[in-house]
Amino acid sequence: MLRVEGLHLRRGDNDVLQGIDLQLEPGQVVGVLGPNGAGKSSLLGVMCGELAPDRGRVTLHDRPLADWAGQARARSLAVLPQASSLGFSFKVEEVVGMGRMPHGTGQQRDAQIVEAALRAADAWHLVQRSYLALSGGERQRVHLARVLAQLWPGDEGATLLLDEPTSALDPLHQHTTLDAVRRFADRGAAVLVILHDLNLAARYCDRILLLDGGRCHALATPAEVLTPLALKAVFGIDVLVQPHPERGHPLIITR
Repeated sequence: MLRVEGLHLRRGDNDVLQGIDLQLEPGQVVGVLGPNGAGKSSLLGVMCGELAPDRGRVTLHDRPLADWAGQARARSLAVLPQASSLGFSFKVEEVVGMGRMPHGTGQQRDAQIVEAALRAADAWHLVQRSYLALSGGERQRVHLARVLAQLWPGDEGATLLLDEPTSALDPLHQHTTLDAVRRFADRGAAVLVILHDLNLAARYCDRILLLDGGRCHALATPAEVLTPLALKAVFGIDVLVQPHPERGHPLIITR
């Protein structure tokens, strides 16, 4: 379980995050939404230990995140940043296999997990390809498979942080990616995902943290957060919100 309490982050003269409290629960997907500059990526940076908060604390399984040794932390916490790149001509299976480095499960088991993670990310057909020969969207799916392999099979105790994992993907693979994330959480993992698409967040997330100017504007279920009033206040857009005709989650339509 990853928890932030009273989180405050300052950069120069700017308060980037102010008074954020958030707990990632096993089996849940928490979506983080907000306009550009709202503090979404900064929040993820603090939650993975890349940034040190000015006030507040971050704990993983009730221990301060800073107290975790690198490999032990990597067995419980995986992060997919907004941009991931490699400059060497690794095969796809080798890139995904990097996610198994914190573990001592052996070559045969690791190969099984790499295959399972690539299939979950709809990227198994890329297994023999060179990473450098892939498109941007294909690379993004390979890196998703890498972080899934790092925490596979996603049991309770695993925490996955994703920064805009659908940004370079076509509509089909936006859904296959978030479906893979959803199924990972359904096995027991706790997931935080930064998104820009309101309707994707409404469909795949259990809770949504809506950030505005580094502060929490709302934190609740999609139906409670994605209201015309809140979206007007935070994004400045006029919308209609109605239940999805088949699934029942909020469907957001821009006026």
